[in-house]
Amino acid sequence: MGKLVSTQWLAENLGSADLAIVDASAHLPDAGRNPGEEFEQAHIPGAVFLDLPSFFDPTSDVPSAVPNADQFAQRTGDLGIADGMRVVIYDDSYVKTAARAWFILRMHGVENVAVLDGGLGKWRDEGRPLVGGKADIAAAKHNPTAGHAPLRYKADIAANIETKAEEVVDARGADRFTGELPDFRPEVASGHIPGSRNVPFDKVLNADGTYKTADEIRAAFAEAGVDLDQPVVTTCGGGVTAAVLLFALELAGKDDVALYDGSWSEWGCDPSTPKELGEAR
Repeated sequence: MGKLVSTQWLAENLGSADLAIVDASAHLPDAGRNPGEEFEQAHIPGAVFLDLPSFFDPTSDVPSAVPNADQFAQRTGDLGIADGMRVVIYDDSYVKTAARAWFILRMHGVENVAVLDGGLGKWRDEGRPLVGGKADIAAAKHNPTAGHAPLRYKADIAANIETKAEEVVDARGADRFTGELPDFRPEVASGHIPGSRNVPFDKVLNADGTYKTADEIRAAFAEAGVDLDQPVVTTCGGGVTAAVLLFALELAGKDDVALYDGSWSEWGCDPSTPKELGEAR
């Protein structure tokens, strides 16, 4: 099982004893949607609901930080995801939240974890089976280990402004990157991290929500002036769509990519951090 699986692959593997299917849907505050209620109305057979917005480390100074090992073990165990299981993650979200969940699972040592290409939307559009109600879960034991999921922190990003050792790529829309559109949170400044480039996350996706080819993904970064011979750090508003870019780059064969977990939620709230307005320089 690779990083990305098709709806056909999942349909052929439904019911496998070693396969966990996870709904990681979450939505922007202005979407007016409740992913938990939507899960109970219709989900892929056998799926469990992750509740991604609550899957973070509240003890961290980083906003909505990735969960620590104990928090991860508790949540995955409660969802019946045992050690050694294959995991397929999907979402029904505009911001493609499955990539964030994929990053977290891989970070904590889940080796066989994939994103469903096109998510619930593609599954539904193809007329594939859906069920309602709460998931029937048998709790399991999960022992997390350290996996490949490099993180960057505010101090790393501040140092990189001077060293330029890594390309910083922002997944937000162009109007938020330039500051033309203010952040929807009044306490968060407008603009972007100095020296960063802008690749809106939808540039790596097709119209149906599936991921573009490796060549198309690389072309999207090249068009934005990103040097893919350099290591890359992805950022966004809160660490979600940054994971979409990271996932896409790995699909394109680039594995020296890290995630700035605090992203603009952290950087834009700190009056001491430098900020730029306008196009990338």
